[in-house]
Amino acid sequence: MATYNLKINGQEREVDVAPDTPILWVLRDHLNMPGTKYGCGIAQCGACTIHLDGNAMRSCVLPVSAIGDKAITTIEGLSENGDHPVQKAWLEHDVAQCGYCQAGQIMSASSLLNNTPNPTDADIEAAMHGNICRCGTYTRIKAAIKTAAK
Repeated sequence: MATYNLKINGQEREVDVAPDTPILWVLRDHLNMPGTKYGCGIAQCGACTIHLDGNAMRSCVLPVSAIGDKAITTIEGLSENGDHPVQKAWLEHDVAQCGYCQAGQIMSASSLLNNTPNPTDADIEAAMHGNICRCGTYTRIKAAIKTAAK
């Protein structure tokens, strides 16, 4: 076990965990932040996407020891009231069906827009590749991202 001081959603948090513990489990099991979902455990589905210094990362394979002093943002920290432009666009386009993948989808989309404010269709497809939606709402996801970009 080791002690890690993490900056999560603008707050300093201390955890005592094994160095190889994925940040997903630190968030969910040690810090009671269930918004980041477990999907596949091998970084292939995107349900566990968080931001690390603003960039979308799969938290299920990212060990806590690799975080260093980088800032973590989870779906809980994206906005206090669910009023981030991507979240608002998600509602406008009625994107979610079952909702399980949506936190990861929203985190990937918001990272894209932070880095590419006016994405092309190809930019959207590249950034969202690997975020799997079992309900198949990909057309609405793309439309919501375009709306959020405006």
